[in-house]
Amino acid sequence: MPISPDVTTQLAPGVLDTLQHQVAVFARRAEQTRLGGVGRVHNTMDRAAYLLLNRLDQEGPMGVKALAAGMGIDSSTVTRQVAPLVDTGLVKRTSHPEDGRAVVLQLSPRGQARLEEVRASRRELMALCTDGWSEDERDIFCSLLTRFNSALSEIHTALPPGASAS
Repeated sequence: MPISPDVTTQLAPGVLDTLQHQVAVFARRAEQTRLGGVGRVHNTMDRAAYLLLNRLDQEGPMGVKALAAGMGIDSSTVTRQVAPLVDTGLVKRTSHPEDGRAVVLQLSPRGQARLEEVRASRRELMALCTDGWSEDERDIFCSLLTRFNSALSEIHTALPPGASAS
């Protein structure tokens, strides 16, 4: 979904250049640290595992297709990413309560404890990164980052499979 030329000409190129550069720097730094938090659990859970465990925690047990759809990724990707989580006991495969033939994925008690440990570490990192910010500044940043991520998601969803936004 290319952006029409009128949209980009109406916006200040300097701001857009700065924004795209800062987003690239953020992505690199986030990947370098995996926003893993601080202390003992620093850098100990990759992004995919965190997002999968978090989704299961927030939405409860679900099948691979539902999990993939909710995350905006392919079912085969979810299957591949869930396998080590099942192997390490963080996620359980159980029978669907209404259809015993279907399998649902569920956060295990061990997975719940591990997720809470990582969340606490990441909260500490966020507190360190925003030390000196006012509560309003944190709220505004969260609101704008959420809005930015939603816009990226909408653009990604509107693209045909295999296409890029450039």
